[in-house]
Amino acid sequence: MQKERRNMQNAGWLGLVLAVSTSATAADIAAPARADDVADDAGSDLVEVAVNTAGKSETAVVLKAVTIIGQPDDLAKTAGSAQVLDADTLRASRVFTTSEALRKLPGVNVRDEEGFGLRPNIGIRGLNPSRSTKVLLLEDGIPVTYGVYGDNASYYHPPIERFDRVEVLKGAAVNLYGPQTIGGVINYITPIPSQDLSGELSLAGGNRDYFAGHGSVSLGGHRFDYVRKQSNGARDNTDLAIDDVNYKGVVAVTKDHTLIARGNYYRENSQVSYSGLTDAEYRNFGARYNPFENDYFDAYRWGASLTDDWTIGRARLTTNLYFANFSRDWWRQSSTTTDTQCGTAFRDARLAGAAVDSNACNSVQGRLRDYYNAGIEPRLTLPYTAFGLDNTLQTGVRYHFETQDRLQVNGTSPTARNGTVVENNQRDTDAVSGYAQNEVKIGAFTFAPGIRVEHVNYERTNALTGADGKSDLTRVLYSFSGSYALTDKTTFYTGVHKGFAPPRTEDIVDNSGVAVDVRAESSVNFEAGVRSRPIHGISVEGTYFRNDFNNQIAVGSIAGGVPLAEGKTLYQGFELSGRADFGRWLKGPHNPFFELAWTALPTAEQKNTLTQVVNGAAVAGSAPGRRLPYAARHTVTSTLGYSHSGGFEGRLEAVYIGQQFSDFANTDTPAANGNGLSGKISGATVWNLALNYTVPNTGFGVFFTVKNLFDHTYIVERTRGIVPGAPRLVQGGVEYRYY
Repeated sequence: MQKERRNMQNAGWLGLVLAVSTSATAADIAAPARADDVADDAGSDLVEVAVNTAGKSETAVVLKAVTIIGQPDDLAKTAGSAQVLDADTLRASRVFTTSEALRKLPGVNVRDEEGFGLRPNIGIRGLNPSRSTKVLLLEDGIPVTYGVYGDNASYYHPPIERFDRVEVLKGAAVNLYGPQTIGGVINYITPIPSQDLSGELSLAGGNRDYFAGHGSVSLGGHRFDYVRKQSNGARDNTDLAIDDVNYKGVVAVTKDHTLIARGNYYRENSQVSYSGLTDAEYRNFGARYNPFENDYFDAYRWGASLTDDWTIGRARLTTNLYFANFSRDWWRQSSTTTDTQCGTAFRDARLAGAAVDSNACNSVQGRLRDYYNAGIEPRLTLPYTAFGLDNTLQTGVRYHFETQDRLQVNGTSPTARNGTVVENNQRDTDAVSGYAQNEVKIGAFTFAPGIRVEHVNYERTNALTGADGKSDLTRVLYSFSGSYALTDKTTFYTGVHKGFAPPRTEDIVDNSGVAVDVRAESSVNFEAGVRSRPIHGISVEGTYFRNDFNNQIAVGSIAGGVPLAEGKTLYQGFELSGRADFGRWLKGPHNPFFELAWTALPTAEQKNTLTQVVNGAAVAGSAPGRRLPYAARHTVTSTLGYSHSGGFEGRLEAVYIGQQFSDFANTDTPAANGNGLSGKISGATVWNLALNYTVPNTGFGVFFTVKNLFDHTYIVERTRGIVPGAPRLVQGGVEYRYY
């Protein structure tokens, strides 16, 4: 019955996508033509394509990508802290994972979980990175996370190879995108389909059985990408492999209507464990030790979306329609270092640092999940003049639906794939939101007040007992941002907004169907900064931020041990980023350059004793003034590089992540036979090297990279026990680009 229900949901949502797509296309064909205002309003995110209207050939200017910032040059007019990681930087750095890419931006702290970047843990401005629950992830303006309202944890992330650039927005304007507005918004932009034939092929190999291949072909506004990656991960008994197929099409139906269609299929089949190490295991066997050879993660995701861009006079109406299905089966013999799935003797042996044999454990648990989400969001942008002042109104509404089918099946052998069903839950969430922001220019000043309203409905059904429960919440969020253009090269900005993150469905309705009085996360976020290009070849941005939480739901451990907690917290600090290209002064073929992204977080404190979400009891060790878990005091990524007009570029990068505590009690030194969940995590510096050479006037290139150049061993987290950082990875590859 459950599988039939899933199939019916798939068919129903696919029918909705096709129906709205067809109606949008019909509306486009009937619309009048006008392209000049499109070019005025969207600037560098437009491209000219040929369109045939009623047998007449014309040229239309169409939208290339759905962005929240635009091109890097558009940052100068952004009223708030924002960064763009461009395609050239991504390619020249030869980033192996999304984690590597995002560390190049200030305010962003990312840690790898398995050494492959498949489930990156992303935190912004001190917020706990675990499962990226405190950040809104978008792709071309459309949610990436499968449960953005009901369960914002990330067990899926698209590969970095299929993105053209990355936008990060952390100011008051994040309330335009919601619902996760306490940290920031990360928007991944996919490449633009070309009209003429173009393509690329990249192949790379390295140690730890690493292989990566990326190919693409584009013609007539349609682009296909395929990515294959495989490797051994950061630990023993870890074998990772993904396939990702992506389509993007841009079609001008008439001169003032553009359709952008997208389709994606992703598959992962990996041998990967969930549990980390105990302190004694780490000490006795080293960072790469992992006894769980029978743990497997099998997942697929497919999704489709359609963007309709319609210009009426100076107004622009952009409508996103989207659907995605993510399914994952994670069979594992241990979820944390303290569980007794394999018996108390097995657990105690691990705590004592004795070797264990997972094949002698006649137990495996299948955490089987199916997620569906769909939504529609029309957004209107309207430039207008009032009282002699230039204004721009952005307003829109979104309806979003998501459902989770959750099974836990307990098997009685190490490799069983069936057994006793101990959990069978369906969790449904639907949300309606509306927002508006009006930007007004008064001379060199720009002011932008805004408002967002969120209404969320929750329902949880326990199929094993028949228990069913519902709950809902409504929040009104305000924002205000302002900027002052001192010159055409220097802009001061500030902003304040009410942050919001809805509780998970499982937190607001318990397994007995009883509604739980769990508050949503609520904060007041303030920032002030300056962005400048003082002289040719130098750009710099600095920001002070303060995020004051009236209620924060803080992640302790994602697998038990350290409870999920809520209470009052405060984060404040500074961000500094910039780049200097000395070749701009040398005026020759040589360009030494320097890049910096630095976040200082002197304050990340518990303002009161945090309480457990599940029962309201005080969290052991929590106290006012103590530092919050996984809030590094400093994160720094700096790069020294050199490029030559003859086609060579080299980059030496240092990534530093400062000292962190792993629990609310700020435990400094763990017990000799500790469970690995608590203890201070020392700061660590990892060096990366990338060398590139492209043969002039051809599309041929070669590259060589070393990640973790000095093979430094370090700990990245303790949320499920000790998890180490990835060892040294040496890669070499070739590429060909035809344009």
